[in-house]
Amino acid sequence: MTTAFVFPGQGSQTVGMGRALSDNFAVARDVFAEVDDALSQNLSTLIFEGPADDLTLTTNTQPALMAVSIAAARVLEAEKGLDVSSLSCVAGHSLGEYAALCLANSISLSDTAKLLRIRGDAMQDAVPVGKGAMAALIGANVESAQAVLDATNGGVGEIANDNAPGQIVISGSKERIEAACAVAKEHGIKMAKLLPVSAPFHCSMMQPAADRMEEALSAVRVSAPTVPVIANVTAAKVTDPDEIKKLLVDQVTGQVRWTQSVQAMIGDGVDRFIEIGAGKVLSGLIRRIDKQANVSNMASPEDLAAF
Repeated sequence: MTTAFVFPGQGSQTVGMGRALSDNFAVARDVFAEVDDALSQNLSTLIFEGPADDLTLTTNTQPALMAVSIAAARVLEAEKGLDVSSLSCVAGHSLGEYAALCLANSISLSDTAKLLRIRGDAMQDAVPVGKGAMAALIGANVESAQAVLDATNGGVGEIANDNAPGQIVISGSKERIEAACAVAKEHGIKMAKLLPVSAPFHCSMMQPAADRMEEALSAVRVSAPTVPVIANVTAAKVTDPDEIKKLLVDQVTGQVRWTQSVQAMIGDGVDRFIEIGAGKVLSGLIRRIDKQANVSNMASPEDLAAF
């Protein structure tokens, strides 16, 4: 089989994620300890014990999900003899792209944790609370979502995520996104649902955060990855370190092209996807993109036993 690892993004977090891995495997404990040291914070305790309100703060969620993903991957390496170089490629949804780059030895674990802390803070600070919004358009495609946005006004309104057939996320100013939700059914969209997020991610309102990430990435060593990484904004393989940095900056304001990313991997011969880390969000999306997809998960000792 030709295998790709995929890494989840924000929304997959739950209190207690990764704890069983840490309890049972030294390599997982080492990952959490290194992330704690990098951030000068006992993030692992927050991940394992909560409270949930603190874990869901963007500043904590982003490095936390990455830590769980890398811990799960390290367990696969240690217990099942996984060789990262044997993978066809890796990919991640939004912040998950950082976990993909970390596993592919492009960015060190410590630097990845620090970058995600900066990214979380920068994205939260970019737009005052209450000024931005995001919404999921169920039953939409890119064309119908854009038609809804074109039919509205009142500030920024852009497509943030093309997650899967029938699931598009839009982002922008609160008034524009609310207006889009109000007229969505007129454009054949089944349902429009405002998302419980604190900022309008992946739209041009995030430009201040992109500027901060450009500065942060300029100070970090990025190496050519061991295996190609599928970038969110291009849905194509990237291996050049300078291009990786540029695309990570572009990703802050750009669209997460997840549908096209999965299609590109399938087109390149990938016939098995393994979601590494918390939740099964990406597994569900991949099955919607390709009903025949072979998808499994690695997030717990039970998953390892079934691997």
